[in-house]
Amino acid sequence: MGEFKPLVFSGVQPTGNLHLGNYLGAIKKFVALQENNDCIYCVVDLHALTAQLVHEDMPAQIRSITAAFLAAGIDPSKHIVFNQSAVPQHAELAWIFNCVARIGWMERMTQFKDKSGSKNAEQVSLGLLAYPSLMAADILVYRATHVPVGDDQKQHLELTRDIAQKFNIDFGGHIRKAGLGVDVTVGDEPVHAYFPMVEPLIDGPAPRIMSLRDGTKKMSKSDPSDLSRINLMDDSDAMSKKIRKAKTDPDALPSEVEGLKGRPEADNLVGIFAALSDKTKAEVLREFGGQQFSVFKPALVELVVSSLAPVNGEMRRLMDDPGYIDAVLRDGGKRARVRAEKTMKEVRDIIGFVQ
Repeated sequence: MGEFKPLVFSGVQPTGNLHLGNYLGAIKKFVALQENNDCIYCVVDLHALTAQLVHEDMPAQIRSITAAFLAAGIDPSKHIVFNQSAVPQHAELAWIFNCVARIGWMERMTQFKDKSGSKNAEQVSLGLLAYPSLMAADILVYRATHVPVGDDQKQHLELTRDIAQKFNIDFGGHIRKAGLGVDVTVGDEPVHAYFPMVEPLIDGPAPRIMSLRDGTKKMSKSDPSDLSRINLMDDSDAMSKKIRKAKTDPDALPSEVEGLKGRPEADNLVGIFAALSDKTKAEVLREFGGQQFSVFKPALVELVVSSLAPVNGEMRRLMDDPGYIDAVLRDGGKRARVRAEKTMKEVRDIIGFVQ
């Protein structure tokens, strides 16, 4: 039996301002994972076209995500930081996966249903339908084994596994003939696989950060109310104002996590405190249980500002030096292309393309 070399891959879309949810749900985890893993982190600018085709400020948005990666502590010399469009092998593998995947798989994706709507499904772009196929290619073009994702992306990762498994089964004989792949066990079945069964990395007390104005909705860049989110580029006064104005309920904080049920806004604020302080919700409630929000919110303001102010300051410094950011992206793109091309050369051999 063989095994795939461990590799972590993830990406963030360059659409609008990054906010606290992006930081806690993704970037903070990226930083922690780089300590003990080989990591590739991508600004997924091709995916951004599914949300908005024409971007007047695409270069600035790509640089902003890159600046956030670097400001948070990702080391581009030890790991790879690049933008997706700089590596054409992503799109090449995505086309092959379009032919592997089934339309029914794509139509079952919850995000596609949410974004297309029942009445407008025929009007959305083909890119939105095929989005998960490109996501699978992003991951598997490096034969990554682990992906840090939020709950909302878990279904897409399961689809990535389905695509990988179907490719491995359909081309099993070709993979062996080419002398590629490893023997692995999928369930109880031995399989000779070229692509790994990717594992999600979902952990931490607040994998999904909700709106400060409505605890039942995810914190979003597209929310019309700026008070609903804390942007990474907000100054300390803006962060403080948004936490103070965050929606709450009249009751004191409970002493047990069970008491947060049915209280989405309280649950969200406790989750934010837990994630920023690297504590569990239970530990936060042991400290603040029985206290009113008038006591908890100032403590949360202090924690949010002290946690994000250094990132904010470094992001601003980096955005003033676009030449440096572009150099990081060029270097990362060059290194990513080498890895991606190795995979694609082998995939072409497996399929039988003449090279």
